[in-house]
Amino acid sequence: MSFESYDWSDTAPIEQDDGPEPLAQIAYDPEYSKAMGYFRAIAQKNEHSERALTLTEKIIEHNPAHYTIWHYRQQILFSLDKDLYEELDFIQKQVEQNPKNYQLWHHRQVIVEKLKDCSLELSFTEEVLNDDSKNYHAWTYRQWVIRTFNLWDNELSFVEDLLEKDVRNNSAWNQRYFAIFYNPTKPSEEFLKKEVEYGISKIKLAPNNISPWNYIKGIIAKSNIEITVLEELCKTYSQSDTISPHALGCLVDIYEDHVKRGLTDKKELGIKTCILLAEKHDTIRKKYWNYRKHVLASIA
Repeated sequence: MSFESYDWSDTAPIEQDDGPEPLAQIAYDPEYSKAMGYFRAIAQKNEHSERALTLTEKIIEHNPAHYTIWHYRQQILFSLDKDLYEELDFIQKQVEQNPKNYQLWHHRQVIVEKLKDCSLELSFTEEVLNDDSKNYHAWTYRQWVIRTFNLWDNELSFVEDLLEKDVRNNSAWNQRYFAIFYNPTKPSEEFLKKEVEYGISKIKLAPNNISPWNYIKGIIAKSNIEITVLEELCKTYSQSDTISPHALGCLVDIYEDHVKRGLTDKKELGIKTCILLAEKHDTIRKKYWNYRKHVLASIA
């Protein structure tokens, strides 16, 4: 049922006031302008009704990013004690058309909080991610669901399946880190060692993919594992036919670690690697590698 089908004879629409001399007046669609006129009128008297609910749907059809409309829709839904599972269906249809609409994802979060039921949410986000595995809004929402409802148990398995499909899925690597370090159950050192091995196995599939390199460095930063565990791997991919700048960059980290521990013979190797990166293998970050070279040279 469209909002025009309701009786609006008791309500005078309020036109948008752009001031006497608007500099850049927006040419709104006439249907949208009409619907907004009625919305201003009902919002002024805080009307929560079926016609008001239908009106919000019409406005969302034209402008799905209108935060005020979503908020008002929530108030109507709760006031009329509407079936919120039907609202989840409505949201799903909206997501199919606007999968990266922040206001839409926030609205779903509000509804799920009200329901106190997350039974549909992991499968819902999985469906969205199947269409776009790097949808930031879907990942952020999924993380909220997991943390709020303590759904940690199967997340590593979910991420592993995604990485089997696409080892370059940086969002999945980020989620793997989240699943380990934001989990209330802290990982053991033995588990983290296996995660480093897992990351190394993925580097071997795509040594120029920065995600597993960063993932392993993140693991090392949160554990007692030393970065030197990557030294042989880095040397392999710094001498092969296809040299990985990520391997060379990791070698700089390793050599700097050695120098800080008193192995000064590694300083020259580190400086040479910085020069190699700056001048040949990672020239876009030349200033950064020159800075790292300066840092190495200054270590006493």
